[in-house]
Amino acid sequence: MEKIVIKGKKPLIGEVSIPGAKNSALPILAASILAEKECIISNVPYLKDVSMMIKILESLGINYKREADNVYLDCTKLNNWDVPGELVRTMRSSIFLMGPLLAKFKKVRIAYPGGCAIGTRAIDLHLKGLTSLGADINERFGYIEVKADKLNGNEIYLDYPSVGATENIMMASTRAEGTTIIKNPAREPEIIDLQNFLNKLGANVKGAGTEEIKIIGSKDVFTNQCQHFIIPDRIVAGTVMVGAAMTGGNVKIYNVIPSHLESIIIKLKEMGAKITKDVNSIHVEGKLPLKAVELIRTAPYPGFPTDMQPQMMIALAMAQGTSLISENVFDGRFKHVGEYRRMGAQINTDNRTAVVKGVDTLRGALVESSDLRAGAALVLGGLAAENTTIITNIHHIDRGYEQIEALFSSLGGEIKRVMS
Repeated sequence: MEKIVIKGKKPLIGEVSIPGAKNSALPILAASILAEKECIISNVPYLKDVSMMIKILESLGINYKREADNVYLDCTKLNNWDVPGELVRTMRSSIFLMGPLLAKFKKVRIAYPGGCAIGTRAIDLHLKGLTSLGADINERFGYIEVKADKLNGNEIYLDYPSVGATENIMMASTRAEGTTIIKNPAREPEIIDLQNFLNKLGANVKGAGTEEIKIIGSKDVFTNQCQHFIIPDRIVAGTVMVGAAMTGGNVKIYNVIPSHLESIIIKLKEMGAKITKDVNSIHVEGKLPLKAVELIRTAPYPGFPTDMQPQMMIALAMAQGTSLISENVFDGRFKHVGEYRRMGAQINTDNRTAVVKGVDTLRGALVESSDLRAGAALVLGGLAAENTTIITNIHHIDRGYEQIEALFSSLGGEIKRVMS
């Protein structure tokens, strides 16, 4: 088993370029199922989840080739709607396959997906949306079977702006008869990226990023040759920003869209960091000690992202004063608190609320990554802490960060991956 070893107390200094967004790449790769010709998808990150999605696509008959960060998908021989359970159970994002497969074949069989254990992530809204389009759903023996004689456009209201449900409904309704309107959809930048990709294929989707998305279905096959560039990963960028702030560093971050990071920028400024923005870059200068903030409340975009909550919590654990964090997206996203306490953090939790009392310094410790973002946060803690930190269970981190040790080594962090 591999582990990450970090010797802390070194400021992060330098420049770094952010890769493509995992949360854009996965649904867009799934959406390639709708294509009838080759798709070229650029700026695709090298991640375990991306590799697994491509394996699933290959199992369905899609031919794949990769050159640098360009992925070439030949969809002309796609012939299977039954997704292998052994692949699906390793990755939550495999649920994105339901919408495009249903649109393509009018049927799909898929196992319940796996992924990080960060709380209840029911797929009820996905199934409700597909049912509203005319699909019949049977759940048995750990599998979901979805069939439809035909799909019909409909008006669908989401009780919660679920990213995955929004994306699945968008993809399924591109081939439905008539018009589909999604009310209260998720508004994340990744939704807009998916809309842009679908339209390049030949779909008619409007309104992503607003309170209503309109999809005019088409009976015609999507025969456009398509090339698409994935947007930058705002969560990787945010992670680097927090690392620069909590190590008292000085980092220029390129290949970012600053407007996607506003909620993180605001909170880091409250904590004392100096941040300047350009068209596609952000410059972070950390000033220690950091200052506590009154409240961080996670919420759907444009609110503070739940995927940045663990990173902000470890930063606030070494800030002057007491901060309050309210987690409103996932009900099991404080599992990392025990590992933070091993590093000397003083954090108390009650249901979905955490009270973080800052300490003068964090201490290196042997800690375990419980999920993707918590693992990245432990890396930040190790970079800022005294002495040596050893992180195990790092396969979680690899699901969302390309060689995180190389990323922070390039900025002067003393971090390496070793075999146990």
